[in-house]
Amino acid sequence: MSDEPAVRELRLVVTAEDYDAALHFYRDVLGLPERAAFSSPGGRVSILEAGRATLELTDPNHAAFIDDVEVGRRVAGHVRVAFQVDDSPSTTRKLADAGAEVVAEPTRTPWNSLNSRLEAPGALQLTLFTELDRP
Repeated sequence: MSDEPAVRELRLVVTAEDYDAALHFYRDVLGLPERAAFSSPGGRVSILEAGRATLELTDPNHAAFIDDVEVGRRVAGHVRVAFQVDDSPSTTRKLADAGAEVVAEPTRTPWNSLNSRLEAPGALQLTLFTELDRP
């Protein structure tokens, strides 16, 4: 067997009703660099670089636990996108100023990160997290 991974890249594909607003929010406000852009007759797509990708799988009980820690109640749907950022409080404010709805302000978690929750363009629920120094 090869030590090479079978999967080379994870892409989360989001269909946004307001493409221009979503592109502005994620590329220009959040700061995800545009790696490529393509068009088709009457359509467009942009591929934005989001750093290292992982797939986090959780069962419903743990998803409820995460919601309880970050928000205080169950709010996430089937998919939630988490972005590690350097400063979750300032990034939360910046994204709120750009139209995201703050669901929960940054909260220190039991796993020692500072997490906030937002409803964002493209009908995505976002967690912004900043890893804190380990005690």
